[in-house]
Amino acid sequence: MTKLRNITILIRGAGEMASGIACRLYRSNLRRIIMTDILEPLAVRRAVSFCEAIPDGSQIVEGICALRIDKVSDAPIIWEKHAIPIIPDPENAVKSQFKPDVVIDAVMAKKNTGASIGYAQFVIALGPGFMSGSDAHCVIETNRGHDLGRLFYSGSASPDTGVPGEIAGYTHDRVLRAPCAGIFLSDSKIGDLIINGQPIGSVSGKKVLTKVNGAIRGLIRSGSTVTKGLKIGDVDPRGIAEYCFSISEKSRAIGGSVLEAILRRYN
Repeated sequence: MTKLRNITILIRGAGEMASGIACRLYRSNLRRIIMTDILEPLAVRRAVSFCEAIPDGSQIVEGICALRIDKVSDAPIIWEKHAIPIIPDPENAVKSQFKPDVVIDAVMAKKNTGASIGYAQFVIALGPGFMSGSDAHCVIETNRGHDLGRLFYSGSASPDTGVPGEIAGYTHDRVLRAPCAGIFLSDSKIGDLIINGQPIGSVSGKKVLTKVNGAIRGLIRSGSTVTKGLKIGDVDPRGIAEYCFSISEKSRAIGGSVLEAILRRYN
């Protein structure tokens, strides 16, 4: 148990999925974690994403705190404060400075953006674009359905379907996308209740209109630079604002799968 508690873990990415994983590991007393993300994160579900600590300095998700650091050597100070350190790492340089036992690729780019099985003793990758045995030791299925959370020690997860997960019967219509390239501006807030056709912001003067009634489940930061078609928001048609501020069932499931993989490797 001492050995298990002392393993060091690097999580690449600090959006919704990565944050759900970090919370599951932290609550399981695996707390020597460092998270990384880009300097200007584009997470949609910001209320449950630790990457918000990069621009804001700190972020709390379901009672667990992440604090920004700018030097890997400061991580132990944050661990002593019972928090998770997060550091901007656009060049993917932290792994060589930190030398973790476990690397978890949770960038969720639907492709391999640079992960290698040689990164650490144990490398876990999430979703499509990774091959077990070459890119990672273990790949985890992230597609909703029968195999969600399944561990692959050979082969790969299912290909990206391009279809958002269904909530209350809605898929594509609940997702808000940039109508053009430019700067996204909005006064709307996560948790706001909205109706079909309501503008929640604009990109270069073009309004972003909702297509369903519900609650704003996620929204990128106002002032972000976006490309045409980029996912910039997410509406929960159930209209329950509280759901917008808690980790999703999918993230909890994937977090449990990551914990299972680590226990199988080290216990």
